[in-house]
Amino acid sequence: MGDTRGFLKIRQRELPQYRPRPERVQDWQEVYEPHDHDVLQRQASRCMDCGIPFCNDGCPLGNLIPDWNDLVYKDQWRKAIDRLHATNNFPEFTGRLCPAPCEQACVLGINQPPVTIKQVEVEIINKAWDEGWVTPVPAKESTGRKVAVVGSGPAGLAAAQQLTRAGHAVVVYERADRIGGLLRYGIPEFKMEKRHLDRRIAQMEAEGTEFRTGVEIGVDVPATDLQAEYDAIVLAGGATNWRDLGVPGRELDGIHQAMEYLPWANKAQEGDLDPREVPITAEGKHVIIIGGGDTGADCLGTAHRQGAASIRQFEIMPRPPDERPSSQPWPTYPMTYRVTSAHDEGGERIYSVNTERFVGEDGKVTALEGHEVVFRDGQFHKVEGTDFRYDADLVLLAMGFLGPDPDSMIDQLGIPRDGRSNAVRDARYATDVPGVFVAGDMGRGQSLIVWAIAEGRACAAAVDEHLMGETALPFPLPSTARPLR
Repeated sequence: MGDTRGFLKIRQRELPQYRPRPERVQDWQEVYEPHDHDVLQRQASRCMDCGIPFCNDGCPLGNLIPDWNDLVYKDQWRKAIDRLHATNNFPEFTGRLCPAPCEQACVLGINQPPVTIKQVEVEIINKAWDEGWVTPVPAKESTGRKVAVVGSGPAGLAAAQQLTRAGHAVVVYERADRIGGLLRYGIPEFKMEKRHLDRRIAQMEAEGTEFRTGVEIGVDVPATDLQAEYDAIVLAGGATNWRDLGVPGRELDGIHQAMEYLPWANKAQEGDLDPREVPITAEGKHVIIIGGGDTGADCLGTAHRQGAASIRQFEIMPRPPDERPSSQPWPTYPMTYRVTSAHDEGGERIYSVNTERFVGEDGKVTALEGHEVVFRDGQFHKVEGTDFRYDADLVLLAMGFLGPDPDSMIDQLGIPRDGRSNAVRDARYATDVPGVFVAGDMGRGQSLIVWAIAEGRACAAAVDEHLMGETALPFPLPSTARPLR
């Protein structure tokens, strides 16, 4: 390390400041002020010469974190982006969207605030784009093999880029009208402006990857047709089967799934839709969001920008502790209380509550009735005398996903599902159907963007080996492949 005593000299963790609340809720730009490079280099110097960098193992991609922290501290940014790209195709995505399990595994984090790893990562790639260091990396020669990648989220994009660079002819199929999956239509613009996605897609096209939008495999094109046309298939369609809430009044107008609500705001920001014509909006409404996770926070920030009259976010679980609980020791990722930029902007967070019914007039939701709960003996129990009723003109369900869509291409191809409805694959991402592989949430269930990219990269190596008998593409170490089912 460039400064082996940096962590002793600089004990404070410094991150970029949010733009002022009144300003940022009036637009859809990313929420942070520009970060000073001198501050960033000081933060990078806090990376210890710790001997065993647990951050590497905490990151599913196996990012070489101490290497690029040291290079940033030494002002060697070109070498830093080379180290970063060695393990991560899209650091501008993870640097904005990943919850940073690496930071929770940081050795310094045992008794001090951990290194600002995620911020160093995103600043490296930002500088690389600004300096023109990110260029297409076309294959030196073609293998003559064709691969179909179904789904253009982070897993599909990572697999496609790796396979294209290995010399295969890769076609990515996407059922939406634009490439990106949840990166495009699930992540709000204020968390990641889509220009970051667009320039990666342009890079991939320049490398030779072909994209076909508006094509749903299994509906527009039978999945079996792909088997006849391609030498291998990568299924990376995600876990898009959302969890519903079966309570009285669910059929009322004004109750929507988060993924029925969020894409419209993104379409408006893309210029594909007049903001005044968005069919589901929070403008002037009393909004209740059911679900306390990241998707719920995305709904919260979107509702702020649309001018909601009031917003409440429900979570059935108790409020997490502020500090790491003893049951989740270092270097595991702890479930602690976190405040996102959307929470910082307002709204009420309510924990340990359950929805009992929706109330409506003329077929439209007008209120929500519920009560407090306590978790005991593996079940939620109603707390008597805690019934409540809140006005609600718009209810958004953000309660997670149950796996891939039912009756999808998985079933057309005859791939079995596990007990959680995910596609069954082996440790090398191969299914029982010859030449068909599965990467990302479609095989592991709802997970993190960093896992999706890691699986896309690893799956690409497995496909390359299947086609060519050997591969030079990187494959994760056994520790990072562990969660495969």
